[in-house]
Amino acid sequence: MLANVFLKTLRDQRRSLMWWGIGLVALTSLTMAFYPAFSDAPDFDEIFEQMPEALTKMFAGEFTDLTSPEGFLNSQLFFFVVPLMFVIFAVLAGSAAIAGEEGAGTLSLLLTSTTPRWRVVVEKFGAVAVATLALALFLWLGLAAGAVAVDMDISLLGLAAASLSTALLAVAFGAFALALGCITGARGLSAGAASAVAIAAYFLNALAPLSDALTPLQKLSPFYYFIGADPLTNGLNALHAGVLLALTAAALGVAVLAFERRDLHG
Repeated sequence: MLANVFLKTLRDQRRSLMWWGIGLVALTSLTMAFYPAFSDAPDFDEIFEQMPEALTKMFAGEFTDLTSPEGFLNSQLFFFVVPLMFVIFAVLAGSAAIAGEEGAGTLSLLLTSTTPRWRVVVEKFGAVAVATLALALFLWLGLAAGAVAVDMDISLLGLAAASLSTALLAVAFGAFALALGCITGARGLSAGAASAVAIAAYFLNALAPLSDALTPLQKLSPFYYFIGADPLTNGLNALHAGVLLALTAAALGVAVLAFERRDLHG
């Protein structure tokens, strides 16, 4: 039963993934239902632009055109709410992958199999990544169905690009949480630290345009590479996606090295 860590981890996540997917579809459907009210009332744009700049930047970034499909979805879903949900999902899954097994006392059983340590980490990460991509598919399906229901003129490829970019961001933080779990063996610590870094990275990207001192640091935030090129409107930016993949690979490499070197018998 433990010979395939990847499939076992996916099986263990199936109920959680199902409920996360249902919640995500419900959220997107509810949000999309409000689009006709915004598109038919151009005054919403003026009201939004009159709000304090720091507030709009914090929760909507540069996306203040609420009457266009892209502006509405970016400001209401993709800049804040959707990435928040995805990052939480991936961080919880990543922190549980190794540190959760260790805390539950099942890691020793897992390591008694013939599977080497590095492969356990890689397969655990693979399950986190696949589950996050499956959640992105739920997101895309919910958005596509909602767009048809409210007659929104939006590109399905654009929705797919934004959904995939969200998944790449979340997987990067999931890999970071996994690495922290491999280093510390503490699920709560790894989840908390990864969440703190994610929050700091979000605010850095959101508020950097308001400060000359912070503007040069904006590109240090993974959130910049997730939304900065506006994948919903322009498609997936290969360079930005590559940065997120590189961050993921680096975190996974740290996770493998840390887990290989840890003394789990002390």
